[in-house]
Amino acid sequence: MGMNNSNVRVAYTGVEGAFAHIAAGKIMPDATRVSYHSFRSAYMAVVNGECDYAVLPIENSFAGEVGQVMDLLFEGDLYIRGIYSLHVTQNLLGVKGSSEATVKKVISHYQALDQCCEYLGRMGYETETATNTAAAAKQVAAMKDERIAAIASLETAKLYGLDVIKANINDVADNTTKFAVLERRMSEIIDRDSDKTDVYAIMFTIPNEPGGLAKILMTLGIFGYNMRVIRSRPLKGHNWTYYFYTEAEGDKSSLGQAMIEGLKKNCQMVKVLGHYTEVDELK
Repeated sequence: MGMNNSNVRVAYTGVEGAFAHIAAGKIMPDATRVSYHSFRSAYMAVVNGECDYAVLPIENSFAGEVGQVMDLLFEGDLYIRGIYSLHVTQNLLGVKGSSEATVKKVISHYQALDQCCEYLGRMGYETETATNTAAAAKQVAAMKDERIAAIASLETAKLYGLDVIKANINDVADNTTKFAVLERRMSEIIDRDSDKTDVYAIMFTIPNEPGGLAKILMTLGIFGYNMRVIRSRPLKGHNWTYYFYTEAEGDKSSLGQAMIEGLKKNCQMVKVLGHYTEVDELK
């Protein structure tokens, strides 16, 4: 992202070694990472100027969308600077001397436990949930008990001095989490000379009438955009009413501003969350 500035502060949720901490470090290597206990508090840290950016998860290939973050994006005033994919591997970690045979109980975030449920079932381990994977690893390191293990990243094992009892225990090999970088003002990060995709992140509501969504799809297509992602979320306080989130992708010849104007004609509300060049997976 080209933000190699140690004065930049980036908010994330969880403790050191959490996947959001790892993602923030890969996106902004020289920034100061600041931990917050919830998505809302990390989001508000940028709103009130404590931090310059927030890195929050918006989707996991296994567990689906992160609804709380979607609602914050809909209700709040921050913009998406870019979306980054982090390939996540889950690993069984324990204190020195522990092995698959000594372990009786495994602690982790509920999604990590879900992602490894086949392995956990096969081993017959008891499970317990933690606020996130890194917090689970920290807890296991402090307990110093060979019978208790955590599921977390390899980076976390190094951080808390744990052994990797077994690597890559997630049931599905392709386990990717998408993180959004949020900022106070919308800055267009567009590389016109590259072959990368031109992406708009948009939220909208439509009148409850037949063919409402079809008109939106047609509008995107007319101006050269493809709906790569579309999700609906219930609108708080309004029964059976939904808002939609989409990532619309086009190439250099696509007509972004005309597309946005076209959407405004067919939607009750249109919120452009960000306009950026597609970014590759984080390595």
